[in-house]
Amino acid sequence: MSDLITRLRALPTAAVSDALDRIGVEGALHGLSPLSNDFRAVGPAFTVRYASVDEAGAGTVGDFLDDVPPSAVVVIDNDGRTDVTVWGGIMTEVAAARGIAGTVINGVCRDVSASLAHNYPLFSRGRFMRTGKDRVRLVAVDEPVTVNGIEVRPGTLICADADGVVAVPAVEANRITDIAERIERFESDIVAAARAGSTLRAAREKHGYHQLQTRSTA
Repeated sequence: MSDLITRLRALPTAAVSDALDRIGVEGALHGLSPLSNDFRAVGPAFTVRYASVDEAGAGTVGDFLDDVPPSAVVVIDNDGRTDVTVWGGIMTEVAAARGIAGTVINGVCRDVSASLAHNYPLFSRGRFMRTGKDRVRLVAVDEPVTVNGIEVRPGTLICADADGVVAVPAVEANRITDIAERIERFESDIVAAARAGSTLRAAREKHGYHQLQTRSTA
């Protein structure tokens, strides 16, 4: 697994997304962006789900962080809500100190300055200062969550960078990584050929650019 993580860290999410298309797997988590374009996070998902407070009571908000292993990526589903936050400065400080790889939120975060100061990768639908305490409650940890129709299971490999977030099913991770690496090589060859004097059209045709992400069973 560590070798696979290392290989995925070397790949842009664009190549991983194209590889997912190639085998017909949906994995792009639409609408999630980093707080900084320099942020990058790769690792197995530790999943968390929140729901609105109801008669069951407020419950806890962030205590799950004690159970997150180092190098994991926390994936929080707050149903896409942008009116209350589920991640703030204390959680950033603790996560950064414990070597957690990053956090992806189907919702919003706050205390942005702490994330930037610690270079802790945060990906979300935006930022908003209003606390989720007494407004949302923790309902599931380490169970599958769904983000924009994409299921993220515990252990799903998360790849996130300036272009967004993709979820790579663990059972397909080796195959997807192989394809993404091949796509990156072909695209590098196209750029090299164009710099050497080839037309872009000829370089793309030679390396099959227009079919790189086309679905294939091969």
